[in-house]
Amino acid sequence: MISYAMGDAGTGLAAIQLGTYLFLFFTCAAGIPAFIAGSLLMVSKLWDAINDPLIGWMSDRTRSRWGPRLPWMIGGAVPLGLFLAAMWWVPPGDIDAKTIYYVFAAIFLMTAYTAVNLPFAALSTELTENIAIRTRLNAARFTGSIIAGTTGLIVAAGFLSQGVEGYTSMGRVTGVIATFTTLIACWGLAPFAKKARKPTSQSEPFNQQLKRVLNNKLFTRIIALYLLLWCGLQLMQTVSLIYLEQVMLVPIEISKWIPIPFQISTLLGLQFWSFYSNKYGRISALFKGGKIWVLACFLVIFMPPITKGVSINSLLAFGNIDGIKMLILLFIIILVGFGASTAYLIPWSLLPDAIDQDPEKPSGIYTAWMVFIQKIGIGLSVQFLGVLLSLSGYKSSTNCLSSLEDLDQPLTAIITIRLCMGLIPSLLVIAGLITMKPWRSLDFKSRRLSK
Repeated sequence: MISYAMGDAGTGLAAIQLGTYLFLFFTCAAGIPAFIAGSLLMVSKLWDAINDPLIGWMSDRTRSRWGPRLPWMIGGAVPLGLFLAAMWWVPPGDIDAKTIYYVFAAIFLMTAYTAVNLPFAALSTELTENIAIRTRLNAARFTGSIIAGTTGLIVAAGFLSQGVEGYTSMGRVTGVIATFTTLIACWGLAPFAKKARKPTSQSEPFNQQLKRVLNNKLFTRIIALYLLLWCGLQLMQTVSLIYLEQVMLVPIEISKWIPIPFQISTLLGLQFWSFYSNKYGRISALFKGGKIWVLACFLVIFMPPITKGVSINSLLAFGNIDGIKMLILLFIIILVGFGASTAYLIPWSLLPDAIDQDPEKPSGIYTAWMVFIQKIGIGLSVQFLGVLLSLSGYKSSTNCLSSLEDLDQPLTAIITIRLCMGLIPSLLVIAGLITMKPWRSLDFKSRRLSK
């Protein structure tokens, strides 16, 4: 379990830092215009999605003494660390030269990322047939990822006060961590990977892969759930700092640390829902966690803002109305993380059931399509957010050193931000729960058989 948890630590650390800071780095440290920075992120995400089915297909056909998955993880570990560090370096030259550099750095980084992350994810299906152990493996996986992500947020907060040099230092440290945690995980998993179930499939073109996954009814249901939950989660994560600083008027000195309580509550939620699902069923855990998530979303919509310009001491005192509001806001954020942890755990714990419906059991192909859909969903969510904010009259700032709370947003933008943080994610979660409702009885039967 410890080795499997470490397998997602390096990529989890990379994902949280790239998702949180990369756009800011491009525009404020590298001096790249915002529209080019956005294009770079789109190129990165597009290539990341395209290479998933390809690497999954090749991984299924890899033959070695360590099985089909470990050679990819070992081979991708060092490039992952090197190109992760390279992404946080500002090369000399004009904007065109920097843009070309970051295009190639992003392509190489995402290739190495997929080479590590996708074969690793496929192992949860192949290491055991036991549903309870599979659920524990996925809980361990995302526990390692969330701990690493929390560490990444703390490391970033320490380094980024140094300016451009801080980004470079952060990249070097996280690159080393990503490489070594991946290699240590491979060392620990090697004895088990040798004995793991091997995929038995012949060469299959893309259209046949698509036909295979679409004909698997359980898989299409899981994909729908995964897409809905992750669109809601990504929408909330992307707009969360804007919501805190421009709607709730939380001072930046505090708001930049608030993602950490969210990460911790998600980590605790993973442990709780893993235990709960083993006892009462995964779909039951999904419904319980989903209801908590939806409740928190509705609280977010109606939460009154803190008084503008209030001192940090007043917020931390908790003895006045603004301090009470801050305490309630922290509770809601913890509630969101606790409920939303089911988006990490449940879809992946259900995936092996769908793979077992396929006689050839090509785990790499199904895992690749699972990750592919997630990344498409993330791209759609971010694009949807940008369109809504633009239509609402949202004001941007070109001064990265200015406080975002000093921007006076129009009422339409404030309402839109609240909807993106609360109403829209709650509707997506409810749709996901409705999608999985017919599977409740099947999950109960599978759990009893596994015992």
